Amino acid sequence: MNVIGMKTLFMKEVRRFLRVPGQTVLQPLISTSLYFVVFAYTLGGRQSEVEGVPYVHYIVPGLVFLGIANNAFLNASSSFFITKIQGTLVDLLVAPLGPAELLVGFISGAMVRGLLVGMLTWGVALLFTGGHLVHVGGTVLFLLLSAYVFSMLGLIAGIWAEKFEQINFFPTFLMMPLTFLGGVFYSVRHLPEPFRTISLFNPVVHMVEGLRAGMLGLPQTSMLGLGLLIFLALGSTATAWQLLRVGYKLKS
Repeated sequence: MNVIGMKTLFMKEVRRFLRVPGQTVLQPLISTSLYFVVFAYTLGGRQSEVEGVPYVHYIVPGLVFLGIANNAFLNASSSFFITKIQGTLVDLLVAPLGPAELLVGFISGAMVRGLLVGMLTWGVALLFTGGHLVHVGGTVLFLLLSAYVFSMLGLIAGIWAEKFEQINFFPTFLMMPLTFLGGVFYSVRHLPEPFRTISLFNPVVHMVEGLRAGMLGLPQTSMLGLGLLIFLALGSTATAWQLLRVGYKLKS
């Protein structure tokens, strides 16, 4: 394991997105904060409580998840894809870095960005709601696993993509529908049938409810969400490692 090379790649990834904080951190922070303000103080006035929790508290875990998932995915996918189109990927391929070192370097940098935006979003929400954290361990576990899974999925997308349009395909046509229909702003238990049953097949629902169980202590299906995250983490890690090992779309 090339620890020095892995650490260097990680620092490069962190410095890359910190060079443009307005675009990589401030812009998504403002977007998710606006979601909070708009939904909390418009819908919150009509629906004061959800499952016994004030609505303004109820949507916080979903918005934190939204910030983490989007930014972790975008950082890993865009960073790796840019190295391909700029031709700098060859420097990584000839360096003494194996698939494991490349995985750790890119994924850890993407996780830092995702968690940074998520924590800042949480900090903004605390200004309106005050401190509210029931299960620290469960919350931290879901935060880390969510950042890891979406970072890994972003890396897979960056390896697969050959055009910018292909990178944008996942956030626009896959992640956005799944997250907005994943109970971020509402409880899927309040949906009429058959939409309630259909929503249960959305993996984001179980991830958000797991984080909501950790932060708010709601009796959600947190174990199902945890199991799903672990399954996605193992599957995406194996897939990304294999793609890097065989040089899929990397060697020509």
